[in-house]
Amino acid sequence: MKIKSLVAALTFAVSATALADATAPAAPTVPQTPEAWLNRMTDFTQNQSAYRDPKVFVPWFNAVTEPGFYTAMGTGMMDPAGWTRMMGSAMDPNAYRNMANWADPNIYMKWMAAGMDPNFYTALLTQMTDPGKMMRWAMMPMDPKMWNMMMQGLNPNLYMKWMMAPLDPKVMQMGMNTMNPALYMNWMNAGMDPKSYGPMWSGFMANPMAGVAPAGAVPMTPWTVPAAPAGTMNFFDPNAWMGMMAAPMGAMQPAPAPAPAQ
Repeated sequence: MKIKSLVAALTFAVSATALADATAPAAPTVPQTPEAWLNRMTDFTQNQSAYRDPKVFVPWFNAVTEPGFYTAMGTGMMDPAGWTRMMGSAMDPNAYRNMANWADPNIYMKWMAAGMDPNFYTALLTQMTDPGKMMRWAMMPMDPKMWNMMMQGLNPNLYMKWMMAPLDPKVMQMGMNTMNPALYMNWMNAGMDPKSYGPMWSGFMANPMAGVAPAGAVPMTPWTVPAAPAGTMNFFDPNAWMGMMAAPMGAMQPAPAPAPAQ
């Protein structure tokens, strides 16, 4: 009887753990190497992600306090392809969305909660007092990656890359994008898109009357986004403005023909 009870308890514990893992929210995707962090931080479409979430800030802080991050950064600064990619990302309309997300109040609530969480400070302090990290800094002058970065100054291919950079198709395409009207239209759309300003503002701007419910209506859950009530207009939707300006013209009727003379 005791064995059956023990087996049943273990089975229940394993099932509960599996259910918790299946229903737990997915952890934010973060880079795992200094090179990957460097690629993210030089990309204007996602370089603010490390500062908007304390859970992403902790691994970012761990990466920037590693000596390998700076050797990778020094090597990347000598490659013209990295500069081309960074400037191209700055022209992407998603760069505006990346900065506009700071209008989301949830970001500041996360940081307020992190400021009262001892685990947050413990994680930062643990990284700063890691003996292994201190040893890596002490051994940095003998790191092969450090020597590789220093020897790049004697590599003729490096200077050839910079000489041929103006003829790179990516550079020429980036220059042609400045004459593309679609680029500026996409930037305008990004500025008028409620989703650029975070989930909270997206739901509010898409339906400002969502909080006004008629008497007798079924209460809505906070995750429900109801349809826009009849007679309202989304001020951030260009199509709504075009429809409003086209409506008066559509309502005009041709003048009646004069009656024939008797």
